[in-house]
Amino acid sequence: MSMDPLVKQKYETRAAIMKALAHPSRLMMVEELEKGPRCVCELQELVGADMSTVSKHLAVMKNAGLVYDVKQGTTVYYHLKTSCVLDFIACVDRVIEHNVAHQVKIARCCVRSVRHS
Repeated sequence: MSMDPLVKQKYETRAAIMKALAHPSRLMMVEELEKGPRCVCELQELVGADMSTVSKHLAVMKNAGLVYDVKQGTTVYYHLKTSCVLDFIACVDRVIEHNVAHQVKIARCCVRSVRHS
């Protein structure tokens, strides 16, 4: 039984959005854009990359529908399209915290078993 094309497209679109977030610099930019619009030069300073690299990251996020831009005079300002993407990032942080807590629990168990040997 094959997958419905619309359902398949939904999953492909979700994956494209997640891929657009899958870079440390892009995650930093998304969190910065939550605070308000930023020009490329401000985002460049934030991530410590050249203008071309930052512009490419912004293009990836714009194509995924995460950000949009507004030109004011000679400056282009980027805006976060929907702040709900930050909920996803917060969820990722909770997964990290859970994983760390689990690893700590395992480490404590291992330390106890070594001490009793």
